[in-house]
Amino acid sequence: MSAAALTYDSLLSDVQTYCERDDDPFVAQIPRFLLLAENRIASEVRGLGYLRFVSGTMVAGNPIMVKPARWRESSSFNYTDAAGARHYLFERGYDYCRAFWPVQSATAAPKYYANYDFEHFLLAGTPDSNYAFELAYFERPLPLSSTNQESWTTQYAPQLLLYATLLEAQPFLKLPERIAEFKSFYDTAKAAIAGEGSRRTNDQANVRTDA
Repeated sequence: MSAAALTYDSLLSDVQTYCERDDDPFVAQIPRFLLLAENRIASEVRGLGYLRFVSGTMVAGNPIMVKPARWRESSSFNYTDAAGARHYLFERGYDYCRAFWPVQSATAAPKYYANYDFEHFLLAGTPDSNYAFELAYFERPLPLSSTNQESWTTQYAPQLLLYATLLEAQPFLKLPERIAEFKSFYDTAKAAIAGEGSRRTNDQANVRTDA
């Protein structure tokens, strides 16, 4: 690990340095600022570093599926039929799926899915077979801690995490004039991550003709 790499411990130290505060009440709150910052990033940033894929098997006759741990938002959802063909499900609202498939006991190949609640999906129709599926989703990374020192964000977007943590610290410090300052830094870092993701997506969509 490089001496300049951001870790949980070094981030806590950096926050004290930037805020010029090392008193016990402030230091005790820094892990909470970090927690709020991680939640902010998970809610607002959609970079490749937060994209995960999970595979599994649907349960025939059961339209309710458990979401992966730390799921925040779905990106794509597909299943493979007995012939090996891949089919993509369309995301719709809960009421739409209930209206489309009102008789839960009736089974068929699913066509739509909805958020049943924060921890479950609703499939419409109810699966008629144990289809193998693949779900792509954005996750809230495992929170940083003294036993989990690094993450994708500390390695590839350290400025994003630092500025988000400093932004969350300002209400505690009662320095409203600095909220706009760190919000600007955070928004710039967030836009940079979004720009990287957009360029990668566009590059994947282009057909290369060079030899």
